[in-house]
Amino acid sequence: MRTPWGVALSLAVLLWVHESHAAPEAQRSAPPPSPLPPGVSAVLWKLSVPESAAPTPERVALGEKLYNEKRLSLDDSVSCATCHDPAKGFTDHLPVSAGVKGQFGMRNSPTVLNALFNASQFWDGRAATLEDQAKLPILNPVEMAMPSPEAVVAKLKGIPEYVTAFQQVFKRDINYDDLAAAIAAFERTQFSGSARFDRFIHGETKALNESERRGWALFNGKARCNACHAGNAVSPLFSDQKFHNIGVSAHNQDFPQLAREGLKIVRLGDEKQIDELALQTRFSELGRFLVTKQENDVGAFKTPTLRNVGITAPYMHDGTLATLWDVMDHYNKGGVANPFLDGGMQRLGLTEPEIDDLVAFLFTLTDERFTKLNGQELAKQRARKNKRPERDTAVAMGKKGNLGDLAPNPDLAVKNPADIGVYGTETLPKPASTKQP
Repeated sequence: MRTPWGVALSLAVLLWVHESHAAPEAQRSAPPPSPLPPGVSAVLWKLSVPESAAPTPERVALGEKLYNEKRLSLDDSVSCATCHDPAKGFTDHLPVSAGVKGQFGMRNSPTVLNALFNASQFWDGRAATLEDQAKLPILNPVEMAMPSPEAVVAKLKGIPEYVTAFQQVFKRDINYDDLAAAIAAFERTQFSGSARFDRFIHGETKALNESERRGWALFNGKARCNACHAGNAVSPLFSDQKFHNIGVSAHNQDFPQLAREGLKIVRLGDEKQIDELALQTRFSELGRFLVTKQENDVGAFKTPTLRNVGITAPYMHDGTLATLWDVMDHYNKGGVANPFLDGGMQRLGLTEPEIDDLVAFLFTLTDERFTKLNGQELAKQRARKNKRPERDTAVAMGKKGNLGDLAPNPDLAVKNPADIGVYGTETLPKPASTKQP
């Protein structure tokens, strides 16, 4: 007997939150906004947004103002929006982010879109909540560089409009926790789930073209993308919310030596130290290890959401992969070998037409409000298609190196993953294309 859909969804999401968020006890949830886009689960919203953090209109308005406020930085030159620009998919399109006085950090800016659903924040998960995340960049020396929370509060108290606004919204004087709460409230309104893919998975077969449908089939089959980036009704972020070493930094890092040095330096629970090591030093490449000091976390970084991936280049924690073709080349050869490489990393054996189909599919995950930007970014990436520094066809095809085992390449005429609808059953009108490139 099949479990009813609503029950199955609730159970699956509850299990995911239990494992990933590890909440100590249940708490009242904020009611979800209505209507939610098709790619956003109301159940996940309720589990992600506690009643105490409900994004009320008043908090959101203040938070948006603070999000764009450059006076929160030491020299009045940088705001949250500098690195997370709404016009650029809430990123900055730079390999690593620029802060005050022309300084650059060590990490790429992840998108704010759907960050409210993340089990943890930042590439290494060093912040548990959006409120925690909002506080750290303001104080980091290479980002906004304010010397202390007290200095931030004192600066805002010198701006009459904020003195009035905080009294109106929070009914008390300005403090650092309320500042973070307001910014987080604004960020909780930045959810995304209205992509062409969402129309397709809900039954509109013509929402994707033949190449894109072949890409979705590969995503769930030969390319094994769904091992970490599964996308369905109970996992709408296309992320397992876990941390993996996929070998991005292994070109130029001796991870064992770096970890030995890191063990002597990193202080567990020292939020300020970890934040500064992550953005200012070569220890940045230790990733999740900075937070846990666990050997299996060396060089591991959080699986990012694939939603809006077409407009959030460059890719990976250090922004070293310029295009989605580069990303596919990296995975196709099984990453770069290192002692801590994730066990799931091995060659894929993808042909060039298959890579093209996968990239085409990934661009369908962009919210339709960014359709114009999505087209522009696709054109830019396609123009760089013949410049492929990560490409190693011989390794990918098993002609040299570790051969590994390839995932099965199913007969799409018999069973095409692109025919599976949002309920996990074959509900789409026939047929989704089964043509081969």
